[in-house]
Amino acid sequence: MPALHGVTKHTRTPTRTCVACRETMAKSSLVRIVKTPRGAVAMDPTGKSPGRGVYLCHNPQCWETALKKKRIDHALKTEVPLKDKTNLAEVAKTMFVNHMHTPTTLSGGDGS
Repeated sequence: MPALHGVTKHTRTPTRTCVACRETMAKSSLVRIVKTPRGAVAMDPTGKSPGRGVYLCHNPQCWETALKKKRIDHALKTEVPLKDKTNLAEVAKTMFVNHMHTPTTLSGGDGS
């Protein structure tokens, strides 16, 4: 069959939903948190690690909500250990300070 000239192929962009604000966005613009086969919960920078995943947008309030209201726990169908929550909060704090130049209160609540 001859190729059609001037016809463009449409590719679908994968979308995912932020577990905190419930907004649907392109998968590439969200951060994936994964529960590994060994049970640890951590950020997945590649988005390809094996295990059950949950997505968060780059809004600091979403990270705070997801951690404090156990949205990550519910989506991953597990109780996220305190050490993993603390690690996620620290990673998020660093991410927002480095990229947005604004401090957040993810881990404490006392502003420190």
